[in-house]
Amino acid sequence: MEWWLLHWLVLSLVAHNITCMKPDLNLGRGDNPGVVTDKGNDKNPGLDKGNCKCLVLGKDNGKVKKTDQSCKEKKPEVSDTRLCMEEVNNILKNGSQNDTIIAMETLEQVLEETEFDETASLSVGGLVAILHKPKGPFKGLDIFATDDKATLNEAANSRVSVQLPRELDAGSNNTIVFCMLTWPERSGTLWGSSHELYESTLVGLCVRGKNISGLQERVNITVNLAGNGTTTSFNKSFTETLQPKCVFFNFSTQTYSPEGCITLWEFGQSHVTCSCDHLTYFGVLLVSADISPKDREILSYITLIGCSLSLLTLIITVLLFITNRKARADLSMKVHIHLVIALILLNLHFLPSQVAAQSSTGFCLYMALSLHYSLLATLIWMALEGFHLYLLLVRVFNIYIRKYLLKLSVVGWGIPAVIVSLVVIIDKSSYGRVPLDSANPNSTAICYILNDTVKMVTTVGVFCLVFIFNVFMLGVTVRRVVTLRQSKEFGPSDHDRAKRDIYTLLGVTTLLGITWGLVFFSFGYLTTAGLYLFCILNSLQGFFIFLWFVMSLRKTGNPAIMRSSETRSTNS
Repeated sequence: MEWWLLHWLVLSLVAHNITCMKPDLNLGRGDNPGVVTDKGNDKNPGLDKGNCKCLVLGKDNGKVKKTDQSCKEKKPEVSDTRLCMEEVNNILKNGSQNDTIIAMETLEQVLEETEFDETASLSVGGLVAILHKPKGPFKGLDIFATDDKATLNEAANSRVSVQLPRELDAGSNNTIVFCMLTWPERSGTLWGSSHELYESTLVGLCVRGKNISGLQERVNITVNLAGNGTTTSFNKSFTETLQPKCVFFNFSTQTYSPEGCITLWEFGQSHVTCSCDHLTYFGVLLVSADISPKDREILSYITLIGCSLSLLTLIITVLLFITNRKARADLSMKVHIHLVIALILLNLHFLPSQVAAQSSTGFCLYMALSLHYSLLATLIWMALEGFHLYLLLVRVFNIYIRKYLLKLSVVGWGIPAVIVSLVVIIDKSSYGRVPLDSANPNSTAICYILNDTVKMVTTVGVFCLVFIFNVFMLGVTVRRVVTLRQSKEFGPSDHDRAKRDIYTLLGVTTLLGITWGLVFFSFGYLTTAGLYLFCILNSLQGFFIFLWFVMSLRKTGNPAIMRSSETRSTNS
């Protein structure tokens, strides 16, 4: 049982696929994701017959710009391309962000159009490139790069290695371009990013004449994190506070984005592999580590023990309710027991969720439906606890609701059923096996919601509404308790009465699920502390309700938080 399964059920990430387009096109998802498309039927895509476009770098009032010069000569040779790379290298050193982006776009086109034999390797300053024209059927390609050279043969101390899949289907007219750009400042942020770009390096990949997007066989870019003697090593001491994250540079928004890329890395590894479904400029950002391996293990045990204990005590709570006549006669207790049953269902489907993900498709679908339904039922019944509390504390007198408990039951169990049924009717494939770590498809998985929109609307959206309402109701409860203690009816406060007030407020907090709101404090600097509080308090919610129930039974003449005469006023 992983601790973050409990945390993940509340908030989820939304991931999209992105494509690499050429500079004169928009960078985004292609019209036909999953397809490698040709740019045209011309045998020399990108060139006008008889009047080719020679892309060079020009200056306009000191600013870099792309200029088109007509030429009737052959395409640029390797020597011409090297001169272009020298100019781009100077811009990397001294140019602005906009100048550098234009230079990168221009260089990409120049590299694609360069005339050469089967393979050409170029290196100028912080730029390392290799061009390759496949001969015969394309069976994939491996590229290796050091600080000063790119090659198709494995090299010692490679900084970057690339595996291109067979799905690219490159032919003799489709030049494969690899270009590694390294800025002079090898540590620090780049282009407004709040995170450091590892070794200030971007790796560019493209195929002449093809728009590559939505690959089924992913492109793998492996970056060495061990350092090479000239840069700061990303060693094990860093992994407690930093971790790598694969991103690409989006030319349209001029920002880094992880979309379409999966980060394959574990704590202690000296390399990270970026597995992406498109081609563009890729890099590795050093982001704050979510949590250390030791904390992960501890939180896993906390969640497993807490949920198991909650399940056991919730079952005992139901048995106590059945065997206690006074509890069965109290309306508030009847409302509480519905929440108890919802939590039992949630824990029953939560604890074996990892095992279910390894079972048959049919059983996994059942577990996904049941887990979604029980989570929604728990949230709705926590909201109904808040509504019931409102009737007891605010609308105290002259309350009559016909078949009150029946109507609550219809809402508490009916709304989740309607939501889940609609999802199944619209798209049953929205449920299935879901990896808890979206950046690693081989991570621990459960049977839950695959569709990110459904997940956000029906879990996060519902949770936020319930949490806001119940926080308001907790405030009403605190105000009511303070008001009662100041009235003459109860007289001066004493130690025992203060203790009872505290118990009452803690019980109400548990019933309303206020502790679920700790999820909002499990980010940034409060990540570790917030996750510990979240896992301890929420995995033990069932146990706390059991304690509340037992203490309520011990109250003389009334097992609920209010007198039975008040609770009965809502019943028919």
